Amino acid sequence: MATATKTRSVSKDRVARVSLLAGAVLLAAGIALAFVHASEVAATVRWIGIASFLLYTVRRSSLMSWTFLAMLAGIELGIDAPHVAAQVRLPGDLFLRLIRMIVAPLLFATITTGIAGHSELKSVGRVAIKALILFEVVTTLGLIIGVVAMNISGAGWGVVIPAALETAQPAAAQAPQTWQQIILNLFPNNIAEAVAQNQILQVAIFSILFGSALAMISDQKRAPLVSVLQSLADVMFQLTRFIMYLAPLAAGAAIAYTVGNTGIATLLPLVKLVGTYYVALTAFSLLVLIPTLMLFRVPVGKFISAVGEPAAIGFATTTSEAALPLAMERMEEFGVPRWIVSFVIPTGYSFNMTGGSVYLSMAAIFVAQAAGMHLAFGRQLAIVLVLMAASKGIAGVPRASLVVLLATASAVHLPTAPILLILGVDTLMDMGRTMMNVVGNCVAAAVIGRTEAPAASS
Repeated sequence: MATATKTRSVSKDRVARVSLLAGAVLLAAGIALAFVHASEVAATVRWIGIASFLLYTVRRSSLMSWTFLAMLAGIELGIDAPHVAAQVRLPGDLFLRLIRMIVAPLLFATITTGIAGHSELKSVGRVAIKALILFEVVTTLGLIIGVVAMNISGAGWGVVIPAALETAQPAAAQAPQTWQQIILNLFPNNIAEAVAQNQILQVAIFSILFGSALAMISDQKRAPLVSVLQSLADVMFQLTRFIMYLAPLAAGAAIAYTVGNTGIATLLPLVKLVGTYYVALTAFSLLVLIPTLMLFRVPVGKFISAVGEPAAIGFATTTSEAALPLAMERMEEFGVPRWIVSFVIPTGYSFNMTGGSVYLSMAAIFVAQAAGMHLAFGRQLAIVLVLMAASKGIAGVPRASLVVLLATASAVHLPTAPILLILGVDTLMDMGRTMMNVVGNCVAAAVIGRTEAPAASS
């Protein structure tokens, strides 16, 4: 019996590997055929390749594999039937609405119980300082890598700015926040309003204050409420698992809608910029994130496995918020204490824009190159310094990237017309930007959790 079971398992693994290889080969062949104008044949071959991936996914079922399959199908639908894909918004919108529904109670319950239920009141300040230092160092390195990447690739040189954009004015946007406004906006004016507007950081700050106050009262008075909030946290995580069943469909629909509306052809004039951005993200991962994990002895392979699913959801939906509950759950399963996860990841949502930092510095240098400006080292350094200040606390600002780019352009005297050109492919770059923001926040949680382990055991 055991031998037969083992044989079936080996056979199942072999079928899964063959279907994965066949899917990759057929997909590559379909892409190659598209370049020789065999569009119908190419589409058919690609769909057969996707069907092979379906067989692999059924054999090796996981949220990650189903999400990847849905993304492939969504891209193909967006290419082959853009008018249909442009109407496929419901699953993605429903998924995001469900996520927003649970974020505030999840944060409130986990942060409060973490502080009040586990006597971590003295550790909150220490973790906050560590988090802010780590966020600042990592995002600054991201800005530098973005500048270096654009100087090497020169993606902006020779780009022709359409005459219509030369005279067009950017849409009105809020002025960048001052440091006083950033600090003031950390604290909710009304907690119900903060929940209604989904101001994640404000909800987190209220939860920290509430948990700290709860920790200061007697055990007799604290215990009943902590017990209720612990049950609420458990229920919210269970509800997260239910909602995640919709994640692959939402991811596929979101990416189909994006491709159907923008079209792959949109990439062509700026393909070098988009390619440079993803190469820069890869360099950022290899030169900053992975060495950071290794420095603090965080197991890299296990971490990649844990962060894969929330990163994929962030990539497909282009919103960090969609990946937030799953990222918190995966980091807790990874071994990071719940109270650290609940504090660091929501804070990083506003202050640890790792993918955004690479994007913003690249975009600023691209603007100069597209305008034919050769920037000296001093002006490039000025751009980095402006972005270090302007990019903090922008998560709640509408059209945040546009706000920061316009502020930077004004500060270092760059033209604004090329910014509008970048916005044409912003969504395609936003996928990688959001994914890296999610991964960066998880790295911060894992690293700070590792540094707090000795303190927690002492």
